[in-house]
Amino acid sequence: MRAFDYHQAVGSEQAIERAMRREQARYLGGGTNLVDLMRETIEGPAMLIDVSNLARDIEESESGGLFIGAGVTNAELAADPRVRRQYPGLSRAILCGASAQIRNRATVAGNLLQRTRCAYFYDIGAHCNKREPGNGCDAQEGFHRYHAILGTSSSCLATHPSDMAVAMVALEARVHLRGRDGERVIALTELYREPGERPDLETVLTAEELIVAVELPPLPMAASSEYRKVRDRASYAFALLSVASMLELDGATIKQVRLALGGVGTRPWRAWKAEAALRGRPANAATFEAAIDAELAAARPQSDNAFKVQLARRVVISELNQRLAQARQGGEAS
Repeated sequence: MRAFDYHQAVGSEQAIERAMRREQARYLGGGTNLVDLMRETIEGPAMLIDVSNLARDIEESESGGLFIGAGVTNAELAADPRVRRQYPGLSRAILCGASAQIRNRATVAGNLLQRTRCAYFYDIGAHCNKREPGNGCDAQEGFHRYHAILGTSSSCLATHPSDMAVAMVALEARVHLRGRDGERVIALTELYREPGERPDLETVLTAEELIVAVELPPLPMAASSEYRKVRDRASYAFALLSVASMLELDGATIKQVRLALGGVGTRPWRAWKAEAALRGRPANAATFEAAIDAELAAARPQSDNAFKVQLARRVVISELNQRLAQARQGGEAS
């Protein structure tokens, strides 16, 4: 590990000011991803600005949603009774994501900003455009069972690793940012870039910009949201496929739906095309099949991960059928 300076910020303004003054400065939350990358000599910041003690509260927003500080730990967020009641799918996603030790340390902002995973990215002897732009991508002709099938390019196939981000994308989370030009708020879906020719640029954040909070809007149907993760082993593994879903009926018609996928996209994948094909349509098997087929039409599988197309199709249809059964039970109960 290379030598670096360390500064513990006492406020977001001080953290931003330090980042603006020092080239190659990085913000440090829980460090569960960044410190690993430094240890592997993949990242070499000149300064770490510790922001882990900033923004540690979860508050109810005026609109009835939740305002989550960037420094809230994954464990705190998953265990919060308001999250478990209003957004149970998010709580389950977090619990699927890592060991208890990591959840106790990792922060919300750090989880959302963890680097996209790929074995070739972590192998400093391999060609990787994410690590060194223009160097090539060994994953293209290598082993790519765990790689993405949506949003890929000839420069990168790496899959975004966050379970939390998938659930938050489905919940239409908004990210509150602070930087040299003041504050701005963007949809979480707008935070992430697809790799294109510059896979090293993973988000739209400027160099000194800091996530200060994540806002979850009030969403009544999110009270029945779910998260399902398919992986090679029962725990502590990245998703081959994950699905965050919720559904609201109007009689026999789909009134509203939210659907997001993990393990198959270069970013947390909001299934916009599937949602559009579901909304206002009859809630039946034919509609579900047509919707996921519309979403997967743009998939670009490789030889080792072609199975993800059928896996996604079957799991999404299964999850939609389960949400349908829940919605019908809720309608009968009311």
